[in-house]
Amino acid sequence: MSEAVTPQETPTPTNPATEPAPRKGGAGIALLALLVGAAGLAAGGWGIWQVQQLKGAEQQRSAQLEDARGQAQSVQNSNLELNKRLDALPTADELEARRRLVVELQGDQQQLSKQLKQVLGQSRQQWRLAEAEHLLRLAALRLSALQDIDSATELVQGADDILRVQNDPGAFAARAQLAKSLEALRSLPRPDRTGLFLQLGALRDQAAQLQPLNPAFKADENGTAAATAWGDGSSTWDLWWERISHYVRIDFNAGQDIRPLLSGQQLDRVRLALSLALEQAQWAALNGKQDVYQQALKQARQIVGDFFNADLADSRALATRLDELSGQAVTVQMPDLSPALSSLQAYLARRDADAAQQEAVAPDAGTQP
Repeated sequence: MSEAVTPQETPTPTNPATEPAPRKGGAGIALLALLVGAAGLAAGGWGIWQVQQLKGAEQQRSAQLEDARGQAQSVQNSNLELNKRLDALPTADELEARRRLVVELQGDQQQLSKQLKQVLGQSRQQWRLAEAEHLLRLAALRLSALQDIDSATELVQGADDILRVQNDPGAFAARAQLAKSLEALRSLPRPDRTGLFLQLGALRDQAAQLQPLNPAFKADENGTAAATAWGDGSSTWDLWWERISHYVRIDFNAGQDIRPLLSGQQLDRVRLALSLALEQAQWAALNGKQDVYQQALKQARQIVGDFFNADLADSRALATRLDELSGQAVTVQMPDLSPALSSLQAYLARRDADAAQQEAVAPDAGTQP
């Protein structure tokens, strides 16, 4: 038996050139749809942005509105406060009355200021006059206690200058007495007390160095020493005698007074007494004590003459200088300032009496209609 052979179906080859091409219209529609969707999305985003902007602007307007309301409320409060102040202001009549009071107060103030200046001026003048009296008293004290002519002259001149500035005819008599006192002070000699003090101090230093002269025997006419009493001077006894002869001397034919030799302690006492006498003279020179000054120099001169030999140059120079200084004047006859002081006090008393009388008359004149 023979099998039937079924012929296999062979695929028919397809020709790409012969396949139908896809349609171009569907792609364009899709692209257009895509563009439309993007445009919709953009429009939606823009709309959302616009809404947000509108919301922000609305919030800003709300804030501005609130600020405007606050400012309006503040202006309203200020107006209320201003109205209250305006209501509290006085009226025109009250203002006029107050103005008159201010004018009267200013007038009273000016009057009081004028009176105060007058009172202060009088007080200042009184103080200056009291100062002039004090200066004159101080000048009299300087003359009597210290004999300070220069200081007293300056003080009296200061008192006269105060009276000159016052320019009061009533002070003529007081100024006349002050002028007399000034001329008397200017005509006085000015002793150099400071110079005397320094000179006496230099003499004190010189006196502290004075040395006494030990007496010594001179050789006789034959050329032999009078001090040789035993042997020819070659023995021990002669040497011993020569040594003690400086302390003990016996001369039966002395032509002058022999002063005793001073020991160390006695010499210190003599120098101390001389220094104290010169110091007392210094004090008297500074204080213008003529009697004390001359007495102290006399005592110092006597000490130098009694205990120090005039043959020494320093002792002789000190004695000569003491004699010269004892003749100098350390005191001056001072003028009396009591007439000038009495005249000034009389002027002050008259001035106070006149001021008291004017004060007593002024209230009486004020009480008269």
